[in-house]
Amino acid sequence: MIISKPKTIRIRSFLNLTQHQQYNNHASNKPKPKITPSRNQISQKNSPPERRPTPFMIDVKEVRDSDAALSLFHHYHQMGFKHDYTSYSSLIYKLVHLRDFEAIDTVLGYLQDNNVQCKENLFIVLFEHYGKLQLVDEAIELFHRMPDFNCVRSLQSFNYLLNLLVENDRMLYAKELFDNSSKLGFRLNKVSFNILIKGWLKKGEWDHACKVFDEMLEKEIEPTVVTYNSLIGYLCRNSEFDKAKDLFEDMISKRKRPNAVTYSLLMEGLCLKGEHKEAKKMLFDMEYRGCKPGVVNFGVLMNDFGKRGEIDEAKAMLVEMKKRRFKPDVVIYNILINYLCKEGKAAEAYKVLFEMQIGGCEANAATYRMLVDGFAVVGDLEGGLRVMSAMLTSRHVPRVETFNRFIVGLVNSGNIDGAYFVLEEMEKRNMGLNCEGWEALVKHTCEGHGGASELVKELLISAT
Repeated sequence: MIISKPKTIRIRSFLNLTQHQQYNNHASNKPKPKITPSRNQISQKNSPPERRPTPFMIDVKEVRDSDAALSLFHHYHQMGFKHDYTSYSSLIYKLVHLRDFEAIDTVLGYLQDNNVQCKENLFIVLFEHYGKLQLVDEAIELFHRMPDFNCVRSLQSFNYLLNLLVENDRMLYAKELFDNSSKLGFRLNKVSFNILIKGWLKKGEWDHACKVFDEMLEKEIEPTVVTYNSLIGYLCRNSEFDKAKDLFEDMISKRKRPNAVTYSLLMEGLCLKGEHKEAKKMLFDMEYRGCKPGVVNFGVLMNDFGKRGEIDEAKAMLVEMKKRRFKPDVVIYNILINYLCKEGKAAEAYKVLFEMQIGGCEANAATYRMLVDGFAVVGDLEGGLRVMSAMLTSRHVPRVETFNRFIVGLVNSGNIDGAYFVLEEMEKRNMGLNCEGWEALVKHTCEGHGGASELVKELLISAT
């Protein structure tokens, strides 16, 4: 194997490593004095010592690409540093962050070649990221290879893989894995059953979900609140509120206490039925049943008011929350901002953004995107630019359609400086202008000169 040199090695970490080796060599030759332990030392004797990060672990966090990470790993090895499990896992976590799964396979090969004993959590992290990138087959293969890494698989990694399959719509394989659990040495628990029930409901397979629920009862595994919530939520979404209410009563009879999510699902079901007053009444009745309302319950009602265009009622719910000492989260504020923007009230929505920030709630990408789009729709490009600047400062990025819309609007309104600002931000992010954006820019550039339309055609032909 050809080992490449690292692109950059920090001097400080190199000196740390060299001094660490020199100190160890010196300490091994020096006679050790007899020390009488203090009371605190005796009491802490059985507690595990804190593991300090090695120079390699510090350095690998700062590299920008996978080639540099691998080169750094090999360079430390050449300097005499003995990589252990923590080194390998630090490198893999970095490569996961960089989404270089080819390099991860290489490092997994090193782990096998060097017979390093691995912990299960390393593979669980890989399962999570494989799932995000829909690398399902790779995750399945890695699960079956886990014993090759001196790693004992537990039900935890089994459930992670099962959930990955469900989330990626691989229900047939999920069922096969579930059915073969005992052959693989796993005894299913309530989490396993809840995952499979969730998967069948996600596909709209009510009968299959009920069959898994019955199997759960047969094996004397008690359904949890999560189990009931999955079933109740499905029934409510499919306009079968009466069945959902029966299941809710069955849940209570079996001494399973409903939580705020349970009530929010029932409230959504009532809203779908058009029984809006009953849904609002449930918010105030649930406390009498021993369940404190949560932010999610207020969110259901605010969303319902917004859908029906009753913005004042939605705002009243926010006031009610604060009166009852509930702290609204970004989801709650986003509901109100979304419907204000849809009603053409972008300026009022901007005030809500200010209010939430004053209250210590940080806006997310969705907040800014709704506001920027809201200002664009009403033609208030100056207001939209203010929000866009704040959005970019917060390291959130508007959609490419939004950028293009602003370019067109700013050019047509004569705000060329604003248009160039937006264009520069697009260029930084490798985003391209659409036809309408190009046309607006070319027409402005060629204003007063003939041939603008011909130039636009030329550009469009060259782009295709």
